[in-house]
Amino acid sequence: MYRFLLTRQWVILTLLGLVLIPVMIKLGFWQFHRHQHKVAQNAQIARNLAATPVPVTELAAVGRTLPQGDMWRRVTATGTYDTAHEVVVRQRTAADEQTIGYYVLTPLVLADGKAVVVNRGWIPAGDDLTKFPHVPAAPTGTLTVTGRMMVDETTAVSGIKDTKGLPPRQVMLINSRQQAKRVGRPMLGGYIEQTAPQTKDNSPELVPEPDHDSIGPHMAYAVQWWLFAAAVPVGWVVLVRRERRDRLTAAARETAAAEQPERTEQAGEAGEVSASADPDDGDGGGTKAADAADSAADGAVDGEPVARTAAAPD
Repeated sequence: MYRFLLTRQWVILTLLGLVLIPVMIKLGFWQFHRHQHKVAQNAQIARNLAATPVPVTELAAVGRTLPQGDMWRRVTATGTYDTAHEVVVRQRTAADEQTIGYYVLTPLVLADGKAVVVNRGWIPAGDDLTKFPHVPAAPTGTLTVTGRMMVDETTAVSGIKDTKGLPPRQVMLINSRQQAKRVGRPMLGGYIEQTAPQTKDNSPELVPEPDHDSIGPHMAYAVQWWLFAAAVPVGWVVLVRRERRDRLTAAARETAAAEQPERTEQAGEAGEVSASADPDDGDGGGTKAADAADSAADGAVDGEPVARTAAAPD
């Protein structure tokens, strides 16, 4: 009764299930690996933020890409701000993650003549995005900046399109190599996300430290994909049993419908035979009475009374 599994519809359904199961399992592991990456990243952020600040030159060098393991490490840098080559980064959000504005990038020139890019914080966007916005003045003179060491942004990693033809002194990415070409000075790889000293009136608004407590929904998504994969064979079995039950029910109905005329015909024939063999009581009584009358008449003709109802008198 399972021959219906060889029909085109069921073959396609079965093949679809066989394809979906490994795909869903793979998607589950993809989300699980993202969960593991998030957990490891949170641990790295917490560890690096808790570490003692070190001089920026211990981690960064000219033309050297900052290792991922050194990201978010706290560093110090002493020098003077080069405000003449200050730029702003477009399309960045404030601490509320909703308000759009700019990041302020100012090169900090070190004692050896090299420079490091410092993200001094966020400012709101002005009314005219085609002009350089008003930027709070950077401190003058020699100062020591403390901050988090960050990896250069690229389109491939950040997903931000490096749009060309922007207004003067506006960029899309925070990239030390781009700034080195623009400034004409050697730049240390990576950049510093300033955390101290605190800016006057909180302007620019310092970038808050990254969230390293939330692990995101990736583990829940992984479990969901695996449950979906497990549900496919279960659902297939349920559909097969339901199809088999429906086919058996339909077959039983067809059989009953085919046998009904035959039963009706047999019942009719049985009724005709009974009527001819056993006539009803009224007809039978009349026939017996007629036979008795005939016998009495025959007795009278022969001179023998049929019955005496009273004795003759003496």
